[in-house]
Amino acid sequence: MAATPIIPAIMQSYYDDWRMSPGLETGGFIFLTGLTGAEPDGTLSNDPEEQIRQAFIQVATVLSEGGLTFEDVVEMTTYHVGLRGHLELFKEIRADYVREPYPAWTAIEVAGFVTEGVIVEIRAIARRR
Repeated sequence: MAATPIIPAIMQSYYDDWRMSPGLETGGFIFLTGLTGAEPDGTLSNDPEEQIRQAFIQVATVLSEGGLTFEDVVEMTTYHVGLRGHLELFKEIRADYVREPYPAWTAIEVAGFVTEGVIVEIRAIARRR
């Protein structure tokens, strides 16, 4: 079964420099790489709300490039630095994006990310309807 990369133009460097697809479609499923609140150019807000919203925007960008929306997400894993300090904020923002039937979700506390100051990374799996 062939796999097709999903690469929004703004994320081409992920594919070229990091050798990873922002999204990869195979067997009717789209697997998204973990996306943070850092902009593709590397800039990062110190504001947790802005970072979390930007992470969701990054996910939405990859989904859109693949012709999908958050309604197609079936599983979401989120990684957090300081999980307890921003979990309620994360849940509020997440509610702006996910709809019933809600995707499966696991939230995991981590020590850190490649980019210093990042507090959240979102990884998702979507299914083409």
